[in-house]
Amino acid sequence: MPVIETHKKDFIEFMLAAGVLRFGRFILKSGRVSPYFFNLGAITAGRALDRLGGFYARALAGSGLEPDLLFGPAYKGIPLVTVTAVACARELGLDLPIAYNRKEAKDHGEGGQLVGAPLGGRVVIVDDVVTAGTAVREALGLIRAAGAQPVGLLVAIDREERGRGAQSAVRELATDEGLAVHALIGLSDILAWLEQNPGREKDLAALEVYHERYGGAP
Repeated sequence: MPVIETHKKDFIEFMLAAGVLRFGRFILKSGRVSPYFFNLGAITAGRALDRLGGFYARALAGSGLEPDLLFGPAYKGIPLVTVTAVACARELGLDLPIAYNRKEAKDHGEGGQLVGAPLGGRVVIVDDVVTAGTAVREALGLIRAAGAQPVGLLVAIDREERGRGAQSAVRELATDEGLAVHALIGLSDILAWLEQNPGREKDLAALEVYHERYGGAP
């Protein structure tokens, strides 16, 4: 039986309790029909957001990325980068500036597409999930255009699915973009958790079939 690390087990059970991780039948943006769904937008209250930020901050501390700035892609990345920065200051004593983008450039007021601290130095992108990697590549373009260096991506879950080819989206980002991806959990961790919890056999079987069909080469 696969062994799941304690901090990953704690995060999965937090996600289940918060209604972020659900099992059933869901049609994804990609058109794939998935037996599970992961939506960090389900976390809407202060205490849970505070706890979520702590998970991200501790993952960043263990990543070795040493960023100068955190970047949150619109839209879900914006609250995520905010709670992560707050938790980094509180738990790690690390006072990191943040920036994020608008979906559309603003033509009045301060104008532009970027909000927050000026982009510069080593930048870590903070987001919710890696599926195909499309949104991440958009963020990379903005960061590089500003003259900053994207060094890593921190996400809650790696769905471990194929990207644009046979490799996983995470492997493609590493190979094509030189981007180190750190996920709090991956689909394999969810499979391990299901295997260790009696009564979850139906969900486990459905996820194994899905992973067999859409999983990318690591």
